[in-house]
Order: sequence, then C-alpha cells, then structure tokens
Amino acid sequence: MNNKNQNKGVMLVLSSPSGAGKTSICKSLLGLDRNINLSISVTTRPIRTGEKNGEDYIFVDNKTFSKMLKKGDFIEHASVFGHDYGTPKNYVDEKLHKGEDLLFDIDWQGAQQLRSRMGEDVISVFILPPNKEELEKRLRERGQDTDTVMMKRMASASEEITHWAEYDYVLVNKKLEDSVCNVHNILKAERLKRIRQTALAEFVRSISFD
Repeated sequence: MNNKNQNKGVMLVLSSPSGAGKTSICKSLLGLDRNINLSISVTTRPIRTGEKNGEDYIFVDNKTFSKMLKKGDFIEHASVFGHDYGTPKNYVDEKLHKGEDLLFDIDWQGAQQLRSRMGEDVISVFILPPNKEELEKRLRERGQDTDTVMMKRMASASEEITHWAEYDYVLVNKKLEDSVCNVHNILKAERLKRIRQTALAEFVRSISFD
C-alpha cells in the first residue's frame, strides 16, 4: 500500500514557548522526511532577510488579511507580538486529500483552533525546554529581537507552558537529535493508524478468501 497515494495526510502540530527549540526540530524533520512539508501561513509581519514570499510565508497587508478572515478563509488564526497569522483552509484540505503530511509551527492558540476545526487529522506535540536558564540563554543567543520583545517572550513563556496538558505528546528538548528522532517516530506511528489508511478496507477485501 502506497502511503502517499492511498493514506490521508497528517497535520503534525509543534508548539512551544519561544526558545524551546521547535523551529530547529521542524527544520530537521523536514530534511529527514520527504512526505511532510511545512504548512505555509498568511501573515502581516514584515518579511525577514532570507525569507521568500510563498515559501516561508504568504506576506499580506492588514487590509488583505482582514478580508480573508471575514470570508472564513482560515482554519486558524492568531495575533502574535502585534502581527496576524492564519492558515488557509483550501491549502490544507488539498494537501491532506493528496496524502501529504503538513507540519505546523504554531502556538497553543492556533493548535486549539486546528483541533476544533480538523479533529482527528491533528496530532499535537508540545516542546519544553530543559530548564528556565537554558530557555533564556537560547533567546539571548538569537540576537534577533529587541530587549523589549525578548522580555515579552520570557514573560509569556510561563503562561504558554501551562497549556502542555492539551497536547497529545510532550517532549523535553534536552538534545536536538533525540527530539527530532522522537517527533519522527510519532509521525511514523500516526501514519499507521487505521483511520488514516483510507484504502485499508478495500485491501482487506482483496485478500479475503470468502
């Protein structure tokens, strides 16, 4: 049975407080597994150096985002540090029905909305840092945020972590390689669930001796 052609795709959600390592895990997983792609979100935040429109995000202005929101084009949306983000529904539906898996690097608010709208299609993983000190260290080493933004991220981390129990799986990211391996194992196991093997009933009938 061909997974890509006959199985329904998986929506794999990774969430964490900023600095816990989910973005690094996502990048490693994308390089490890050919059948999963990062879901592209629509956002109003400015494009950063090295990013490409249509590959990293779909960059739009506030007016365009508001129009899409009113039309119900998003299956989830959130405002993060003054910028809006949303996941287009048509894009997700098309990928899942083709048997392609989608990876979501989103916060707990977005994860809640995805579970509410997409149900069993969503598999969620919450990434925790090894400790508070390591979390602060990782944020400072980025060198991307202003001191004000970094203080906000640290202040919100404790609140974000309180949502860990809402997720299907929880991992402590002590070592990147181990965390990537664990997330990949979760993905491979979830692909084998009966509800995602859409051609399974037909296959079983084909090998029946009745």
